Order: sequence, then structure tokens, then C-alpha cells
Amino acid sequence: MTRSRRLVGLALSGAVALTCAVQTVPAQAAPAADTPVATVQLNQVTPPEVLFGWAGASGFRYTLPDTGSPTAHWADYPGYTPPAHAGPDDLATGTDVITTGGVGTVTQKHQSTGVSVTLTVPQGQTYKTAVGWSVLTQDADGALHVLRAAGDGTTTDLPVTGLPSGATPDGVYRTGGSVRRLAVGYTLDGVDSLGLLDLADGTFRSYVTGVTTTGPVRFNDRWLVAGNKVARVDAAPGTDPVPVPTYGDYKIQGVVGDQLMLANPSVVFSPDTYRLVGISLADGTRTTVIDNSSGSYTPTLDGGLLATAGPSSADWHVYRVTPTETGATAARVLDVEANRSTIGGMMLSGGELLMDGNVTDQGGYDSVHGVQLDAAGRPAGPQTYRASLLNLSPCLAGDVACPQFEALGDGGFAYLSTGADGKESVHVTGREPNSYAAEPTGASGGRIGTGTGRYVLYNGGTPGVQKVADFPRGADGRTALDRTRTAAAVWGQRLWTPGTSQGSVVGYDLKSGKNVATVATGAPCTPSEIQAVNAWLYWSCGASGPAGVHDRATNRAITVPAGQARLADGYLLRENRTTHELLLTDFHAGSAITRTAAVLPTTDRDTGGNTGRWTVDRFGGNVAYLTDRGQVAIVTAGVPTSPLAQMEAQTDAAPGPTVAEPWLPVWQLSKPSAWTLQLISTTGTVARTLTGTSTAAAVRASWDGATTAGGRAPRGSYTWKLTAEPRDHEGPDLLLTGTATVN
Repeated sequence: MTRSRRLVGLALSGAVALTCAVQTVPAQAAPAADTPVATVQLNQVTPPEVLFGWAGASGFRYTLPDTGSPTAHWADYPGYTPPAHAGPDDLATGTDVITTGGVGTVTQKHQSTGVSVTLTVPQGQTYKTAVGWSVLTQDADGALHVLRAAGDGTTTDLPVTGLPSGATPDGVYRTGGSVRRLAVGYTLDGVDSLGLLDLADGTFRSYVTGVTTTGPVRFNDRWLVAGNKVARVDAAPGTDPVPVPTYGDYKIQGVVGDQLMLANPSVVFSPDTYRLVGISLADGTRTTVIDNSSGSYTPTLDGGLLATAGPSSADWHVYRVTPTETGATAARVLDVEANRSTIGGMMLSGGELLMDGNVTDQGGYDSVHGVQLDAAGRPAGPQTYRASLLNLSPCLAGDVACPQFEALGDGGFAYLSTGADGKESVHVTGREPNSYAAEPTGASGGRIGTGTGRYVLYNGGTPGVQKVADFPRGADGRTALDRTRTAAAVWGQRLWTPGTSQGSVVGYDLKSGKNVATVATGAPCTPSEIQAVNAWLYWSCGASGPAGVHDRATNRAITVPAGQARLADGYLLRENRTTHELLLTDFHAGSAITRTAAVLPTTDRDTGGNTGRWTVDRFGGNVAYLTDRGQVAIVTAGVPTSPLAQMEAQTDAAPGPTVAEPWLPVWQLSKPSAWTLQLISTTGTVARTLTGTSTAAAVRASWDGATTAGGRAPRGSYTWKLTAEPRDHEGPDLLLTGTATVN
């Protein structure tokens, strides 16, 4: 799977190819579509890998190996001011120099000022490396030379002195946090040693014996760290190095000022464990320089360090670490977008986008993650894990989306799982991470109908099989109703099915087991499909129609376009498989008005359909669809929502209640809300006030029997009063009351 990422703050450019061919047929403009308010992707959980190349005073060069492209990217430090003068006559300005070439001639360019010089490599010498304005070469006798461009266009040649007699350079030359020094390793009498070459005057000095340049070597103009030894650059000759300070299993990443930088660059991401730590080489004090840091590190030529860090893959950055008088400080210089995973299915429910896919680099780990959205559909929180899918049923021929999901409006969702016997169960999960409940159907080859809260409709593959599975709070599933299959829909605690007379639809209460409503929809047939949302009842006489919506609140019948559609609060969403338009029909005012909400990609990952390449939030929300880049675009429906209403409630009392067994009421509402729950004694005293925001459209509270003051509420009956304010501020607050008991 090819993954890609977008880089924030990086300017990109491209070219447009033009053709001279004469167009003889007028081009048809793409249908006008709504502009998405946001685009969301399913992020891989492992942070992106960033490989650093050149790193200087004004910015750095880097590659992104997970993209599969070798292209190098550039990033400039925010607010950097180039020097007034830069050139080989001022070695300090070499912290921003990039060197190219090496055979015959070498070109050096100052990145921020554009100053450029060319050096000629003398005959008999071979280019080895470059640091700042200095170039290191080696002649045929093995001697080292430092070359620099002169003001008159010639090249100066400074022979290196100070290498012990008989020493053989090992050919590995390390740069670090300095443009004045270069680490050089050599072998003498079979012993490997390491020292620093001063590029200003060409002198070499040994510092550490018994180590090679193949191990960790970090240095700046104050310190040299090699292997497990550290030495001061300005120490008197003959001064022995001392052991390097350690910090657990953290590895040395650089030296910034007097600070030894250590981190654990493990590929296993754990923000609770990993950080960039600085240990003072002067006095041993230890500080945390960057929290949640792991992955990539590289010294910068100006004595700093680049490091990747962030609390999650979706909040991942490159930091620049620079020295201060008392230690080191870190500043964010680049935001890196997370690697994108392939989305296998999606749902919108109560202002939350749920996406299914593999967010790891390993196979067989599909899971569902959620992203909270604001009322307009923009991301309002991080991506969070919701559930893995267990024993997922195989796709059926002709499925409009697979796997098939049904978001329930309470934070959970339903899907079908298949056991070893080939029989299916309705599975509900997502209300809490890895909380699963299942109800066997005894059938196979089925599909999920609709569902809300605790109730899920199952249409079996066996002719005639139809069940309503019930998943009450904190319990496994059970079958609430087993009936002969017809068109049907579940909304709240009601099941809507065709009545005995043409066009009629009957509402059956799943708790009382009684028919509680009969609606004459005006349909000229026995509906072959029924959907229900709030007071809206959608019916269809088949793929060719006719189709309509009945408003139970006003007893209005509204004709709507025929075709596969999904009902939401005040509108329908359907896909034109020929034009690839996603069509939104707004009928809330009593007549159907259709617009193009989106133009879908012309190539499908599957056969399309709800929860496959598009989805709609039935709980007062918006529309989402997959883009040609595999991301999810959110479109605001722009349709007024219905007043906040209760669809179902579970408010039975708990023993006590106590901390161990609190009262856990659930009110399934029609859209998201902010809520306040008061517990009021028989004397009118408010014993406890609880507040919160709904989980999707469900209010979930917990009372342990304690008062606001912290004492135990006296035994007796208490009136509970729930006030829910709609998150979209459309319609009045909802007020519900009932009783609870403390015993």
C-alpha cells in the first residue's frame, strides 16, 4: 500500500501541461458541488519517519521514505534573517553553506544569501568531504588538505598537520555541530583513535583512543563525544576523556552547547515513555528538552539539533534545538502530516466520523477510529481508537458497501460477524474501546437494516427472516422481536413496518410490544423500503419509484426522487451512479429541492453506497464522502434540524447507588447536546448536579449516591431533572424528569 502525506507550511510548485489539439466537441462542465468544510484522513498510528539531510542555520533538507519517493524537501526556519555578508573569508557564515560536486571542481552556495563560489581540486588530490566553506581532500601519499576559495577566484591549499607519525586515516570523516571542526579517525600501531581537525588552521589533535568513527560521534566547538567517552575541546593536551553520562537505554543524539542530548529513537511509539533529555556536561544536571520525542535526530552546522516529536502521529513536528546560557531550548519549525491509511468503510453519527481501516504497518489489524466534529463538520478533536472488528462477515455479491456498518447514535455501531458454524451474529461495539456485545441470528448471508441506540434491525439472507436485536446498557444482546421479513426501519424504540392498507405504515413499540401508531403515507403501494428519522417517514415503491416522505409532525406528504437513498433529518442523500453525483434532496419545508453535494471519484474502491464511499449523519448532522485521494470530505447539509427529542431511555435504578454500583442512566436523544442532570430530594433540595456533553446523541450519566458536599444522600425518592441544550442551538432545550431511589 502506498502512503502519502501532506506537509504543512511547505511551499510546493508544479507545472501545467498544455496541448495544441483542437477541441471539436464542447466540454461539459462538471456539476457545481458544495465546497467541503473539512477533509479528514485515517491516520496511521506510527508517526511519519523523517530522514534529515543537510541541516544549516536557515533551514534543512529532508526526505520522507514512507512516501516511496526519493525527492528531497526543503524547510526554512520561521523568521530567519540572512547575514549581511557571507563568504569564505568569514568561516562562521559557513553554517548555511551547501556543497555540490567533488570531481575536479566543487561548488559552494550560501543557502540564505545566494553567495556562491567554486573551488578547483588540485591534480593528485581526491575530494573527501566538506564543512561550511572548507573542503577536505587527500593526496596520493595519504596526506590531508583543507581547501578554500580565495577572493581572487583561486583555491587555497592548507596541508593538515598534527596527525601522529605513521597514522593512517580511516577514511570516515564526521561532521557535527560546528563549521570549524571535523572528526577524523585514524589507526596507529593497530589502535583506533579519534580527534578533531581545526579547519581554520589545518591542525589536528587526538582526543580519544580505542574508538572509531564507525560508532556514535557527536561534537561541537566545546565537546567531543565518541563511544562512551567525552572530552572538552579546550582541555589541555594529554587530558584523559571521562565516561559519558547515561540515561537508561537512551542513545546519544548530539551535543548542544554544554548539553548532551539523549533520546530513544525506537520505532515503537510511546509518548508516555520517550522524550529528548539534556544532561549538562558541565555539572550533570538533567532536563527534559522535548516531551514525546522519538524517531529522527541530526546535528545542525550551527551547533544545534533537529528532532522529531509530538503526542501522536497526527500531531507530529520537527523541532530545532538551540543552546541557551543555562541549557537548551526547542522551537517547532515544521509540521508533518500523518501517514494516511486506506479507508475500508465509514460512518457519521451524532457529530462523529468513524473510519474503518488498518492503521498499522502490519496486516490483519483493521479497526475503527473516531474523530469528533463540530456543528459545521470540522474536526474538533484527535483521532481515537474505538474498536477492532471480530469475525467480520464476508462480503456478499452485490453489496453496496462492505463491510457494512450501522452507526447507532450513542457512540456505538453495529456490524455482522460470522461464527465457525457459518451463522451470523449482530455485533455492537464502539461505545467504549473494545466493549463488545453480540446477539446470534441463527441465519447467514444477511444484512443490517437500520438501528438506533440499543436496537438493531437484521434482515437475514434466509427468505423471510427478520429480527430486532436489543443491546441494553451494560448487557449482552438479546432478540427483542422475531418476525417475517418486510420493509422495516428502527428509530428509537419503534419499529416501522407496512400496515394492512395500501400506503399505511405502522409503528410498533419494542418495549411495550404494542402497535402505537398508524400513518397513512399516501404511497400508492405497499412500501418495499421504509426509513425513519425523527418525525420523517421515507417510503419507496421500488428502484423506479415513486418515493416520498411523510412528515408525521404536520401530516404532510412530500414527493421525492426515486432511487437508492439514505434518510437524514430533513433531507435525503443518494448517489447517481452514472454522473457520480452525490445528490442531497432538502424536503424540510414541504417540497423537494435537490442539489449536488459532491461529485464522487469516477473509479470506485467498491460498488459505492452508504458507509462505503459516502455516508450521512441521521442524528442532526452532515454528509461525508471519499475523495480521489482516499480522504473523507465533510459537506455541511445546510438543512435545519428537528427539535431535540428523546428516542428511548434506560433510567431504571441501581442498588444503592454506590461507587461500585452507580446509577447509570442513558437517554438516547435525536442529536448531540450539552446536558445538566439534577437530583432533587422530596424537600426540593438539589442533592447533586451533574453536567456533561452527549456521547454522539446519547446522554450517559453516573451517580454514586453522593451529594455535592461529598456526603451520602439520605435514603428515599429523588426527582431527577435532565436539561439538554442542542449543540447546534436549533430548537428549544429538552427537559425530562423522572424518579430515582436511594436505599
